[in-house]
Amino acid sequence: MDITRRKTLLLSAALGAAMLLPSLPVLAAETPKKGGIVTLAGLGEPTTLVPLSDSNTRTRAISTKILEGLVRFDSEFKPHPVLAESWETSADGLRYTFKLRKGVKWHDGKDFTAQDVKFSLLAFKKVGPRGRITFANVSDIETPDPLTAVVVLSKPAPYLLRALTGGETPILPAHAYASENYNESPNGNAPVGTGPFVFEEWKRGSYVKLRKNPNYWQADLPYLDGFVARFVADAASTTISVETGEADYTADVSYSDLERLRQNPKLSVEVYTDSYLNNAAIFEFNLENPILAKKEVRHALAHAIDRNFINDAIFFGTAKPAGSNIPAVFTAYNDEKPFTYPFDLAKANELLDKAGYPKGADGTRFSLRLAFLPSDVFRKTAEYLRSSFGKLGVKVDIVEGDLATFIKRVYTERGFDLTVNGISRLFDPTAGVQRLYWSDGIKKPAPYVNAAHYNNPRVDDLFRAAAIEVDETKRAGQFHDIQKITGDELPNFSIVALPTVILRNTSLRSLVTTIDIAYGDLSTAWKSE
Repeated sequence: MDITRRKTLLLSAALGAAMLLPSLPVLAAETPKKGGIVTLAGLGEPTTLVPLSDSNTRTRAISTKILEGLVRFDSEFKPHPVLAESWETSADGLRYTFKLRKGVKWHDGKDFTAQDVKFSLLAFKKVGPRGRITFANVSDIETPDPLTAVVVLSKPAPYLLRALTGGETPILPAHAYASENYNESPNGNAPVGTGPFVFEEWKRGSYVKLRKNPNYWQADLPYLDGFVARFVADAASTTISVETGEADYTADVSYSDLERLRQNPKLSVEVYTDSYLNNAAIFEFNLENPILAKKEVRHALAHAIDRNFINDAIFFGTAKPAGSNIPAVFTAYNDEKPFTYPFDLAKANELLDKAGYPKGADGTRFSLRLAFLPSDVFRKTAEYLRSSFGKLGVKVDIVEGDLATFIKRVYTERGFDLTVNGISRLFDPTAGVQRLYWSDGIKKPAPYVNAAHYNNPRVDDLFRAAAIEVDETKRAGQFHDIQKITGDELPNFSIVALPTVILRNTSLRSLVTTIDIAYGDLSTAWKSE
């Protein structure tokens, strides 16, 4: 492949924290066994199996086995070919030319071509929660022949290649989408892909079943006969299912059980820092609430959150307290100082008094509705916040629901005041963090885009500038300016940076092989028993 020196420098500069990535397991030289079904125990059910309109990791855990991207990345963040055999970038960074893999078939037998690449990238640009920002500078996609796709940019996008993985921007079959109302396509519920596994069945409320792709373009792969994702109600159940052998692995382990699980010789507990997704628990304010529109109130509630307690008591020390939404792994970009709101209930009470919300006769100042992304740890975090805010005289009502209900409540109905949300801050702040502040998300609502309805033209301008800045020193300065503003105005902030904890049966081999950690394609996974 031809990667220009300029691109290589951009990759290494923006991801100076690549050295912080976990070392992926090095397996002893063994001959993989063919056959068997691998079962994932997952917490909750996705809303779709194609991450076009909903990029939640529940979708990603399944879609990556069916759908593929142009490239993938190893643990050192080096790109490797998948559906693209090679690529090159023009000297000005405005044209990415991809030579596509020959002989690849969609699961329905049709040929994979450059038209599928064109359709997919433009579809993600149009409706993708992250794609609307990631591909904002894509002006055209040329297809000079069936196996060449040229992405043409109006302005540089130094993060572009990193967005073209199967988990982030999978290539979709253009022929499966009859109209631009993509949600009408049955492909979202029964996807056709090019990957190692073929969709077989989605039994709502229970499981998704995939079978081996007998015509996979990688000869002799996959080793497995199939994959099943089973949906369970809570983390205790996912843990038990792996312990009993009903499932082979889970990334939704019960943290309180970790020490006990580590004592079981048949199980392996692995804790990773996912430097591609950079997941975090994010606390968000609905700025349309006139109480929360006052900055002093937001500062007060921030002072009532003990991040160290949340890490220790809820995540059992596996998470890392955070503040900035720009991940700490981006050492040149991250600045935690503007988000320093130490746990101080006296300070919080003082700020609420000054904001004009004294305690009433019953000790209550006001009431708020707190929604949380469905998860055991987020539920516990919400319960902790209700208790801590209650000490200030702030009554909190926790509103519950499944994933679809949460998305509708927060991003469509606006029926909340606070959220504990799970956000992938991703491989670059333009791709993963900008959407948390982007005013475009107010007039064009989408899941995981600006739940706060924050609107600051200066912050928008800084993000626009950073999105096309190729001078790393200037780009870092732009991100620092953004953090100074948003750390003070505080429409949202990270509570903790989340780990990826995998519990697996030791007979499951080659599960984690790329930077995708828990969300790989399982093409080389196998079972020794």
